[in-house]
Order: sequence, then structure tokens, then C-alpha cells
Amino acid sequence: MNNTFTKKNILQNNALSYPSYLIHSLVFLLPCLALVTKSGVSLAGFGFLLAGMLCWRAAKAPLVRHLTEIRWVLTALLLSFAFALAGMLWHPELHLRALEKPARMAFSVTVLLAVLAVRPGRKALWWGLIAGAMAGAVFICYQRWSLGIERPGGLINAITFGDIQLCMGMMCLAGVLDFKGRQAVWPALGALAGLLGSVATGTRGGWIAILFAAVLFVKYGHFLRARAAKALAVAALALMVSTYFIDQTGARERLEQGVTEVKTYFDGGNAYTNVGVRLELWKGALMLAERHPWRISTTGEIEAELAEEVRAGRLQSFVLEAEHFHNDILQVLVYGGVPGLLVWLGTLIAPFLFFARILKTHESASPAVTAPALAGLLLVIGYFSFGLTEVIYWSIMSTMFYAQMLFLLMGLCLNARDEGDAA
Repeated sequence: MNNTFTKKNILQNNALSYPSYLIHSLVFLLPCLALVTKSGVSLAGFGFLLAGMLCWRAAKAPLVRHLTEIRWVLTALLLSFAFALAGMLWHPELHLRALEKPARMAFSVTVLLAVLAVRPGRKALWWGLIAGAMAGAVFICYQRWSLGIERPGGLINAITFGDIQLCMGMMCLAGVLDFKGRQAVWPALGALAGLLGSVATGTRGGWIAILFAAVLFVKYGHFLRARAAKALAVAALALMVSTYFIDQTGARERLEQGVTEVKTYFDGGNAYTNVGVRLELWKGALMLAERHPWRISTTGEIEAELAEEVRAGRLQSFVLEAEHFHNDILQVLVYGGVPGLLVWLGTLIAPFLFFARILKTHESASPAVTAPALAGLLLVIGYFSFGLTEVIYWSIMSTMFYAQMLFLLMGLCLNARDEGDAA
């Protein structure tokens, strides 16, 4: 810890000339508008980009102070951009659009700059997550049970909507730590809204994230010191599981359908089902990855190789209709080989280790530190889990939600820790 950093520095940072309410608004609006608008995440990203540029001087000192802690996260995102650039140099026919996602993820560091400089209150994030989860649940439930849409997806698609809705609900559950007394009911309700919205979409892939979340809360349950917080967290997790037994949610029907489709596929029956298509795509992805485990490939090359496998009778023809392989690991492995897979894993492992280290080294820290750190773990685990049955990074919106929320939670953790050290 730098000895020159004192409580006086914190107060000076809070009294900066630019309007801190703007940053507070962006922190609130990022999760609040994510699912109920088409461009909410992009607008928040643009706002943070401008704020980060304006805050550069004020953010420089805390950024340098914490550079050792965040260097691996920054390195992972820069490597992702460098790998995409290498792919363009290797395949000149690729468009600049191939750089869009890794570039925008790297530029999301401006969120961290703004948070370190202005030091916004954590409650702006928690209330934004609560409002976003509740608004998303109302929107998707209206589509499901009022409009009668079997697989509603809001303004995007059912899988992405359901996954991000559940992710926000899990982060609300972490927010329970940061609320006192009866106020803790609000993030608990946000967690339930996240689950309800996810169930309403009929998305099954997110259920894996619930299992991981339960494991995390068992491991880090000692941070839930207040009885009310423990009771609300347990109740939220119990209600998540109970949806299986409520017929109106369709959760049990979807799960049983998935089991049947897996059995049918391996018994040689109809493979043109939701699960069957995925299994056939995964089979094809492994075949292509075995062909060129170290090569960076283009869409044209992959489509030609899939068509070749179909003509040879080793794959069924419907794999040619899919946009992607419905699995992040296999998607990256096919298009980027083993090097691409390692680079992609870095964007998950480095943030996970950052948040896990915060929790490990601050066992007795206040909820101001532990709540955003636990939310960060749930964010990373959630996206990894979603990617097991879907390419969650396929859309710009879901990619940017991850990157911006990641840097936002990192900044809140570092600020809260500094304030605790300076107290």
C-alpha cells in the first residue's frame, strides 16, 4: 500500500470538478437498460468511454497503484485483441469487423478509469441490477404468458436474454451482503426476478450456472454474517430450485425434454431437436479441430470443411444451417485453434483469479469489498456456464455487458478496499 494514499486523497477525488452524478447514472443505467432497450449497453459503453477520457488525469494515480493487481486482466484483453489482429494479417480477406469485439472489450477499461477517478457509490450498481432484473422479468413474463410466445426473447433472443437475466439475478444475490436489515429484501427480490425471467424464456443452459452459484455460496457463505442475509440468500436459492416443481414455469418439462433428446440422439433416432442439433454440431466441431488444432480459420474455410464432412456422410446436413457451434470453447477452438482457446480462457481465468484473490485476502473485510468481489465471481462463472451450451459472446451486447460489468466490479472492489485501508 502506498503510504501517500490517505483518506484525504479519497475526499479530494470525490470533490473533482466534473459531475460525479453522470458516472453514478452510467453505473445505474448499464444493468438497468441492458435487457429492455436495444442500445442501452452500447450507450453506457460510449458514456464510460467519454468519462474515462475526461477522468484520465484523476484516474492515473490509482491506476498505477493497482496496476500489479489488474495487470493480468488487462493483458488477457490485450492478447485477445492482438490475436484477432494476427488473424486479420494471416487472412487479409477478413473484414475490420473481426476486431470489433476484442477492441471494444479492451476499450472497456475506461469503465475502470471512471470508477477509480470518481469513486461512485456501490448502491448505484445494486439498484441498477435490481431494477434491470425486475424490468426484464416483467417484460419477458408479459411476452410469455400474456402474448403467448413460447420462447420469448425480449428485444434480442431467448437464450441470450435468459442468460443475462439470470446473471443479473445472481449478482443481485451477492448484493444482499451490502444491504442492512430489511433493505436486504430488495436484492433478494432482484435475484428472484432474475430467475423468473430466465425460466420464462425457456432457456436451459443457464441452469448450469445456478449449480456453480450454489457451490460459490457454500464456499463463501461465511461472508453472509447477518441472519437475515443468510436467510434471504438460502430462500432465493431454494426458490430457484423449486421452479422445477411448478408446472406453469415449464422448467421440469424442458429438463425432461432435454434428457429425452439426448437419449434419442445416442440411440440413433431423430437428431433434429434442440439438443440433438447441439450434439451434432459439437461432434463436427471436434472433427474440424482435430484437422487443424493450431490454425486460425475463416468462416469460409469452416463452412467448406463442414460441407465436406456432410457429403462424406459423417455429419447430418442440418449443421450447415447453424450460425455457430453452440459452445464457446469449441467455437474458439475451431476458429482459433489451441492458441485461440488459450487466449479466450485468459479473459475468464484472469478476472476469476482477481476476484477470488480479493475474497481470499480480505476474509474480515466489510461487505463493501466482498459483495462486488462475489458478484464478479458470479459474473465470470455465469458466462463460462452459459458458454457450455451457447456462444454467449456471439452478440456485441452480451460481450460488452461482460466487459463493462467486469471493469465496473473491479473498480468498486479496489475503491472499497482503499477506503477500508485509509479508515
